[in-house]
Amino acid sequence: MPAPAPPTSLSRRRLLQASGASAALLALGISAPEADAEPLPHREDLFGLGVASGAPRPDGAVLWTRLAPEPLAEDGHGDMPLRNVSVRWQVARDAEFSDIVQRGQALAQPELAHSVHPRVEGLEPATEYFYRFLVGKQISPVGRLRTLPAAGADVESFSFGVVSCQAWYHGHFTAHKHLAAEENLDLVVFVGDYIYEYGITESNLWRQGAAVSAAHGVEIETLEQYRLRYALFKSDPHLQAVHARVPAVAVWDDHEVQNNYIADTSAYAIPPELFTYRIAVAYRAFYENMPLDLTALPDGPDTDITAGFDVGSLARFSLLDSRQFRDPVPESAEEQYAEDRTILGAEQEQWVTGRLEESEATWNLLANGVVLTAISEDRTDMWDGYPAARQRLLDAMAASSNPVMLTGDIHKHVAAELHADFTDPDAETIGVELVCTSIASDGDGAETDGYTSDWTQHEYVKHYDGRRGYLHVRLTPEELTASFYIVEWIEADDTAPKQLSARFTAPADDPRLIPA
Repeated sequence: MPAPAPPTSLSRRRLLQASGASAALLALGISAPEADAEPLPHREDLFGLGVASGAPRPDGAVLWTRLAPEPLAEDGHGDMPLRNVSVRWQVARDAEFSDIVQRGQALAQPELAHSVHPRVEGLEPATEYFYRFLVGKQISPVGRLRTLPAAGADVESFSFGVVSCQAWYHGHFTAHKHLAAEENLDLVVFVGDYIYEYGITESNLWRQGAAVSAAHGVEIETLEQYRLRYALFKSDPHLQAVHARVPAVAVWDDHEVQNNYIADTSAYAIPPELFTYRIAVAYRAFYENMPLDLTALPDGPDTDITAGFDVGSLARFSLLDSRQFRDPVPESAEEQYAEDRTILGAEQEQWVTGRLEESEATWNLLANGVVLTAISEDRTDMWDGYPAARQRLLDAMAASSNPVMLTGDIHKHVAAELHADFTDPDAETIGVELVCTSIASDGDGAETDGYTSDWTQHEYVKHYDGRRGYLHVRLTPEELTASFYIVEWIEADDTAPKQLSARFTAPADDPRLIPA
């Protein structure tokens, strides 16, 4: 595989320059006075990548768009001029914008691929709003968001989707089409592999009717290539519809950088000084293309995507990074079972443990990139490779009420019960893990496959389905309802109807999966 382009020796200063703009420049992408930017010559469809919102709070959210009249321009800038562009935003109580309640201005800068991330504040809790962006006379598509309930408020129900693994080239985003049409939907949780870094060639382009230029045929390594890959995936109208429908929160797994990378180490022997550069530009592209708060801005090859929020008194969400801080693949069983081995890192373990132990919410939900449930000790890329760290997390989860892990990665739907100690057959059930299948990765898939028995041999694994789809979860003070939806095909077109693969309820204060 070709090596990345940067020099073989990278100073910290060079990494910062490669992976992020200055704090002053960034601030203008969030909030700016009447921007001192030249008028933009008329361009058609500046908003070709749609709109999104994220980082929800009771008083607002982060809004996002990225100006790109030609999203697939191979320079990674969407055919935008390399200068600042003034972007106005508006938030209203109605989709016609007759009752505008907040407005502001941000500066779309080439340093951040002309993306903006304004933080809207001062909104009412538990209230539906609509938002849009304006550049000159051009108006973006309209997005919808609902602010979170006030802290400690009683909440009758809250519904969200869980999605992962969007290999655009393996098939159509039919699952996103159906998710965007869900009647009850307040949030979508992306649990990893939002993009894939592999080169797109004749051998893996299974999405019928699609074609890409030669620039997509190599594994992505540079900032421009990462930007282009996000643009390709985000050009899908069904993904855009999901983002416009509800706020999104996201964690990553490995393919946002490179398959099976661990911390600052490549799985394909790229020298560390070169791979550090690749991490830096990949993290920057992730920030540029997602509705993330300022805390997620990379500092060179380091960033913090952990985040937490509460849905009144009903639920506490904690978003985990299970990739950036993990220990290397174990070289022996002794190393694998070492007590100090970690997948989250000590600081993140302490953070999530505190959130669980201090929570007064009815439901405590974690989201991460890899499966927590014990399946096989040779699956070292999952929590199976970190059994001591898993036990520490399970202990913390057991100290909270009704813990739930949300996961993706494996391209299968799985519903499992979490045991207090997976080494003890008589250990009590303390919570559940809900694993969503892929949106497109691995193509059409099949209900059963060569891995089915590996999972279903365990009595605590209650469901397995290898087809494509999404997970819909509804929380109430009395119970959790998890609906696993699938589509039969995605390679040929996007017309497959959704089907219910399985549905489970989990009663509050009795965390077990009951077929519904």
